[in-house]
Amino acid sequence: MLTLKQDNFVLAYIETGNATEAYRRAYDTKKMNEATINRSAKELLDNPKISARVAELRKPVVEQVQITLKSHLDKLAELRDQAEQDAKWTAAIQAEVARGKASGLYVDQVKHTGDVNNPVALLLQQIPAASSFQPIADDEDPDS
Repeated sequence: MLTLKQDNFVLAYIETGNATEAYRRAYDTKKMNEATINRSAKELLDNPKISARVAELRKPVVEQVQITLKSHLDKLAELRDQAEQDAKWTAAIQAEVARGKASGLYVDQVKHTGDVNNPVALLLQQIPAASSFQPIADDEDPDS
């Protein structure tokens, strides 16, 4: 069983996600330096009773998120199956791809080529007429 202050710490930690801030809310820290507050907060999080209470309070939220993902995937599967029955192959494939993305099976990749240290040169390479561009030297007269 947790003390009232420990329980307040757990509730503040669940709310903020920050152990140091939770410690400040639950305990009197006026005469404590920052390092002591941080260390005390860490010690509380390492306490098996406190970590168990944090897990207990988080469990319904985690389950709710999982149920939401599961119901989403089930609905997409239902749409895929209906599209297959109707011989709407593009829709069936799109539903299956959406299921894969929601499950984290597909990751969009971006390939960057070019000099990241010279973004102007990179932009100029993307303009067809700019590939033959030659800068004018300071001592040249552009009108001659």
